Amino acid sequence: MEKNYDYDIVVIGAGPGGYVAAIRAAQLGLKPAVIEKDKPGGVCLNIGCIPSKAIIHQAEVFNSVDELRKMGVGVDTSTLDYSAVFKKSRKAADTLSRGVNYLLKKNKVDLIEGTAVLKGPHEVALQDGRTISGGNIIIATGSKPRAVPGFEFDGERVLSSDDALMLQKLPEKILILGAGAIGVEFAHIMNTFGVEVHLVELLGHIIPIEDAEIAGVLERSFKKRGIKIYTSTKALSAKMSGGGAVAQLESEDGKQLSLEADKVLVVVGRAPNTEGIGLENLGIETEKGFIPVGDFYQTRVHSIYAVGDVVASPLLAHVASKEGEIAVEHIAGRNPSPGIDKEEIPSAIYCEPQVASFGYTEARAEEEGIAFKKTSFPYRGTGKAVAVERSEGMVKVLYDPETSEILGAHIIGINATELIHELLLARSSELLPVNIAEMIHAHPTLSEALMEAMRNAEGWAIHI
Repeated sequence: MEKNYDYDIVVIGAGPGGYVAAIRAAQLGLKPAVIEKDKPGGVCLNIGCIPSKAIIHQAEVFNSVDELRKMGVGVDTSTLDYSAVFKKSRKAADTLSRGVNYLLKKNKVDLIEGTAVLKGPHEVALQDGRTISGGNIIIATGSKPRAVPGFEFDGERVLSSDDALMLQKLPEKILILGAGAIGVEFAHIMNTFGVEVHLVELLGHIIPIEDAEIAGVLERSFKKRGIKIYTSTKALSAKMSGGGAVAQLESEDGKQLSLEADKVLVVVGRAPNTEGIGLENLGIETEKGFIPVGDFYQTRVHSIYAVGDVVASPLLAHVASKEGEIAVEHIAGRNPSPGIDKEEIPSAIYCEPQVASFGYTEARAEEEGIAFKKTSFPYRGTGKAVAVERSEGMVKVLYDPETSEILGAHIIGINATELIHELLLARSSELLPVNIAEMIHAHPTLSEALMEAMRNAEGWAIHI
């Protein structure tokens, strides 16, 4: 690599893709810089994954009041101050943002504040007139909430996920458009804190990219909690009314419904931040807003890489981080794998009950003509789940009927987002159901549900 540049690698964006790439570059002996217009950590850390999980934790603590009452402890929840919940979420985000700053300094990564625009294959310009050169440039500018026509964000009555995380007072009634991961997490939060929740999904079931059977378990759980769910329903428009909004909805059979709420939360996906970053200066054209990349996340200009939400891979923080590592390792000549196996990307949804998965769903396997067998085991058959009174849920695994190769796994229930990794490690290590079935699992643990599911595949589950 030529040494007449300011840096070996210039990373635009300090989110999970950008800051991880920069630190990995430093570990490999390269000289990196990160340009960030806001706080280090990106959307995930500052207004996404981390503050939302902090709020979800507070919701779980609040929910445990019912358990205290069962033990005779008197608790008055009428004095709930949601602004205190908000403050705890900001404390978590701020602490971790400072942590990322520390990690960058520790690894001698230069953090440059500013907004960068690509000027050439090796050069970016900042708003203050400075130019910075790099042997390679990595675009990691992330994404923003996607708007819906007729439901334009105003930050007051029509909210993005960013707006919802910054609320310091909860509405009495909320309409949530989009029942993907973000939508069901907010539905869980709002419902737990006493908000009347109406959840609308255009497709046939909530969490539509997840397995339909798992989604059915979650939908039944939500309905028991009083969450109103409208699937196969289209949101047409909204009119502002008094202090709230009236949304016009249309069901699959053409019936229309007007629904009034104090707030409308629109969480129908995210749009890549690829406008205004100078792609046109290098002749890089986007596809549906995403930057096309080849192996190792190189663009058509080989000194320019793109990772994270700006490329057409799952918009997940852990995916962005891995893509950043692969791009940097390629630049450093480390011969990494040319990309991520999409069948080994874990999905994690932090509602209650939690949902986690990877690989094939039944519907996708059938659509692609992939033969499979399935095995499952209910949480209620696991001693630990019963002991902690969290027996709602199941483990489900799809596997090849001839080779027994694990094709996909789906878990709903307490700690699903942690448990999924045993099955993912098994798949990536080419282990078979029998290997997990015969492995001793500590008792009582939730992980016994995985063992029993795999024993069920072999025809000898004990506790069902």
